[in-house]
Amino acid sequence: MGGRARRMTDATGRGFRRAGSATGRGASYTLRQARRASHAEGAGDSGLYRLIELHAFNAAGDAAVAISLAGTLFFAAPGEARGPIALFLGLTMLPFAVVAPLLGPFLDRFSHGRRWAIGATMALRAFLCWLMADAVASQSLLMYPTALGVLVSSKAYGVARAATVPRLQPEALSLVKANSRISLAGVVGAAVSAPLAGAASYFGPQWSLRYAFVVFAGATILAILLPARADATAGELPVSLGGESRKFRIPVDVAFALRCNAGLRMLSGFLTMYMAFLLRDQPFPGWEDRSTLLLGLVIGAAGLGNTIGIGLGSVLRRVTPSVTVVVALVADAVVVVLAAIFYGLVVAVALGVTVGVAQALGKVSLDSTIQHSVPERHRTSAFARSETMLQLSWVLGGFLGIGLPLVPRLGLGVLAGLMVAWTVFVLVRRPQPPRSEWTVVDPESTGPIAPVR
Repeated sequence: MGGRARRMTDATGRGFRRAGSATGRGASYTLRQARRASHAEGAGDSGLYRLIELHAFNAAGDAAVAISLAGTLFFAAPGEARGPIALFLGLTMLPFAVVAPLLGPFLDRFSHGRRWAIGATMALRAFLCWLMADAVASQSLLMYPTALGVLVSSKAYGVARAATVPRLQPEALSLVKANSRISLAGVVGAAVSAPLAGAASYFGPQWSLRYAFVVFAGATILAILLPARADATAGELPVSLGGESRKFRIPVDVAFALRCNAGLRMLSGFLTMYMAFLLRDQPFPGWEDRSTLLLGLVIGAAGLGNTIGIGLGSVLRRVTPSVTVVVALVADAVVVVLAAIFYGLVVAVALGVTVGVAQALGKVSLDSTIQHSVPERHRTSAFARSETMLQLSWVLGGFLGIGLPLVPRLGLGVLAGLMVAWTVFVLVRRPQPPRSEWTVVDPESTGPIAPVR
């Protein structure tokens, strides 16, 4: 009897070892494939692969922070949650409008180079996530300033990262494809991290923040390991969106792309807030007991659309940014009008997919336009200013989504009117004739320049 038990134990042990070995081989294969993809088309030789891997860690940490804050702010009755979320937007996003314009000049003057600037944004977020975890656990007001710090650090990373891409760009990749590949790595990082952060938040939202601390600590090390060629050179100057004439002013193609993206981002902020409350308060027929699943379906559609948009930017052989941003804005305006008229589950899912695709393509096109048209010494400040406008556009849409009554055709009708009006405004102000090739505009040149109004 004892011998039989030992044989069963040995067989079970061998089964576990084989399962573990198979899992290990699968994980190793997945890791090898991911590294092969990040090294493709010259990215391994130029050092771009390190930035790709770093961005995956960045997105993983941001996903953990978002899950923790969603668990803290959204999991209340719809009427009760709107006030705290409006307060959160007011105490974090609006101060960001004051701080964000300083990010470019600060990063320009960072004495140790761009690698260390990126590393500092990661280290600071790790520290703030640890503080925020304690604040969330104790329901302290410290949650708001630490969340603001995380937001500012995240945007500072985005600015520095976007300005670094042209330095690491391989010859075989266009800027649109390079940006899309980095964004796709972010999607993968967030997709892998979200279940882990969700599992950690099961024990309380503070634990997903502690998990984020570990992720950002690892990202700090990866940032320091970026190639030396990523370091910024001295002499970069600030950029103006329409102020002093002695400063470099945004080229017209960048201003146009930025206006288009402002509309896309405003729509995203509105739908994030409005649909989150609407679908919980007034779910579609047959979904009354599954409102959380319904919300996940619509949000998942937007995430799928974002992934599709990034993938399209990565695989399409030719992407013209000036055309892409117009198509994205017009598509969003059309689908919002249809959603206001034919509101229903299928239309809501289609709206989510369309908004995700449009925002992804619009953002990579905007980044590529800035990287092409803004001279090196102005690029960091240009990215900081553009991120400020996009963030404020999202906040404006979010406040509208919180403030409007939860009547689908009324709320979406107001949104449709705004989107159509903004689309007409942007197209009327479209630079004429449209540019057929890239132009680098310098302060000493006589080329066309335009402030963003």
